[in-house]
Amino acid sequence: MSTDLKESLVLEEIPVPGYERVVKITDLDSGLIAIICLHNLSLGPALGGTRIYPYATFEEALTDAKRLARGMTYKSAIIEAGLGGGKSVIIADAKTQKSEAKLLAFGQAVERLEGSYICAEDYGCTPKDALVIRQKTRYIVGLPMEKSSGDPGSFTAHGTLKGIQTALKKVYGSDSCEGKTIAIQGLGSVGSRLAELLFWEGARLIISDIDQTKARDIGRACQAEVVSPGEILSASCDLLAPCALGGILNAETIPQLRCRAIAGCANNQLLTDADGEELMRHGILYAPDFVINAGGLINVAEELHCEGYSPIRSRNKVNKIYDQLMLIYEIAEKNQISTHAAALSLGDYRLKYGVGRRTTPLHFHH
Repeated sequence: MSTDLKESLVLEEIPVPGYERVVKITDLDSGLIAIICLHNLSLGPALGGTRIYPYATFEEALTDAKRLARGMTYKSAIIEAGLGGGKSVIIADAKTQKSEAKLLAFGQAVERLEGSYICAEDYGCTPKDALVIRQKTRYIVGLPMEKSSGDPGSFTAHGTLKGIQTALKKVYGSDSCEGKTIAIQGLGSVGSRLAELLFWEGARLIISDIDQTKARDIGRACQAEVVSPGEILSASCDLLAPCALGGILNAETIPQLRCRAIAGCANNQLLTDADGEELMRHGILYAPDFVINAGGLINVAEELHCEGYSPIRSRNKVNKIYDQLMLIYEIAEKNQISTHAAALSLGDYRLKYGVGRRTTPLHFHH
């Protein structure tokens, strides 16, 4: 790992109320424009993925980074990972504008934060990209190499399945997927894995993706009904699993929903916190996204354990997502609040009283 200083790399502090630190990163040589957003570090250093996406404006990228970092704070708090909440975004089209030079410059920026932020792969950032970033910083996890945990997608998918089972249990009295109609929006790394898991659980699937060829291929493999991206949210089903980008549950889409529960792996599914209340008013059970999709975080966090990474230890912790969601449903019901509000309340309690605060050092075995 080389950490030679790059003179063209500039880190600029952006003051944002309620956030520990927000940094704009620019590098004229590579054309890098990125943001590292640290929301809350009270339970430990922040860990969150690096999203590579062609945002239309810098403000749009900043808004996304803030929302994602806040979600990571609550995700870490609820699973008691001993970590804080952070996220980073690189403003670029992952297919046409991503370059080794940009990734190396970004890695050096992460290194300059001296461990307050630990990055990982995310939308647009592959495990192979993580290896490039690793050349300039030790503060990265989820690498496809010995002593690291690799692609966390299978753990996120398994945790999402556990979350779907809790929603079915709460709404239908049984957590069996057998014979239930489940609509999956988005067939990326996690969504495609989830489709396969649900197929083997006996679910009837309705699927959609912007890549119609991929959707048709998965449709054949799982004997699923394939619909267009514009139809999936209004598909008649027992449960909707959003597995694409965020903000899809809002004042415009909620009245169109024809499901009794929502449980998927996408981040920031609610456009606003108030949309959680709207789902409750429509009688739709919502599994808070920052809880149900915590499997990936659990897996990469285990990489930092003093004894080294253990997939068995990760699997056992991911299975506990089931219990955390059932607790959140219970809190919501007792207090007559939305499940989203209940999850935030539980996270706030653990943040306020330091429940799960890190007391041991992080170990970067790679």
